[in-house]
Amino acid sequence: MSLHGTQREFLDPGVLARLSRLELQSRWPMEGNIAGRHKSPHRGASVEFSEYRKYVPGDDPRFLDWRVYARRDRFYLKEFEADTNLRCYLVLDASGSMAYANKFLLARKLAATLGYLAMQQGDAVGLMCCGAKLTTDIAPRRKPAHLKNIFDAMAAAKPEGETGLVTALHTVAEKIRRRALVAVFSDLFHDPEELLHCFRHLRFRKHDLAVFHLLDKTEVDFKLDRPIRFVDMEDQSTIVAEPGVIYPRYREALDAYLEKLRRGCSEFKVDYRLVMANEDYEKVLADFLLARMRT
Repeated sequence: MSLHGTQREFLDPGVLARLSRLELQSRWPMEGNIAGRHKSPHRGASVEFSEYRKYVPGDDPRFLDWRVYARRDRFYLKEFEADTNLRCYLVLDASGSMAYANKFLLARKLAATLGYLAMQQGDAVGLMCCGAKLTTDIAPRRKPAHLKNIFDAMAAAKPEGETGLVTALHTVAEKIRRRALVAVFSDLFHDPEELLHCFRHLRFRKHDLAVFHLLDKTEVDFKLDRPIRFVDMEDQSTIVAEPGVIYPRYREALDAYLEKLRRGCSEFKVDYRLVMANEDYEKVLADFLLARMRT
C-alpha cells in the first residue's frame, strides 16, 4: 500500500493490513441508499429470510410462497432483511486540552484508520472537527478520493480554544436525518450531565454512538512530586498547587466523574471506551471491531 501526503501522518500500512481482516459493523439496523453489508430497519429482498406476512393487493407475486398456499389455501409472502451501507461520522475534538501529551495525535490516528477501514468496505465517511465552534463539517461520501479531503482537514485542525463538543454533538444529532454510526474522539473535559444529555439526544435519533474517551496517564495517576503551576489549555487560567495535598480530592472527583460517564453510557447504550494516550491504537481499534463483530 502506498500512502501519500497527509495520509502518512495518520495511517500505518501494516496496521491497515492487519485490521482489514475485521469488519466495521453497526450494532443496530442502519439506513443507506445502496445495497451493503449492514442490516436495515426496512424490509427488502436479500438472501436472509425474515418472516411471512399475508398477501395484499399490489404486492409482488414473485414472493408468494406456493408451498404455504398448498397447505393453508391462503396467500403469504416471504419477507427478507434488507442490507444497506453505513454512514460513518467521525467527530474529532479539537479543543485546547487535546494538545496535552499526544491525545490529539492519537485521536487523529484512531479516526483516520477507522474512516479508511469503513471506506474500504464500501461505507460512506464524513468528518466533523470542533473547537469552540464546529470548524469542519464534511458530509459523508463513499468515493475513495473523498478520504483525501478528510485527511487534509485532519492535518489542518489545531487543538486550541475552549471545547464546543456538546453543542457540536447536538448539532450532529439534529443534522443527520438517517441512522448512522457516530464515532467521537475526545477527552470529554466537560460537565458529565451535559455530555450525557447530548449522548441521549444522539441515541434518541437512533444513531449508533461510539465514544473514545482519551486521557493521558498523568491525568489519571496524578503522580507529581513537587509544587506545579497548572495551566488550563483552553482558557489559559492558572493555579499553583501541591499535587500531594490535592491528590485525594482530585482522585475522588475523577473517579466520580468517570463512574457517572460509564453509568450514563451504559444506560443509553453508548459504546464507551476509555483509552490512555500511551496505548497501542491498533489494539484499541481491534478490540472495538471484534466486540462489534461478536455483538
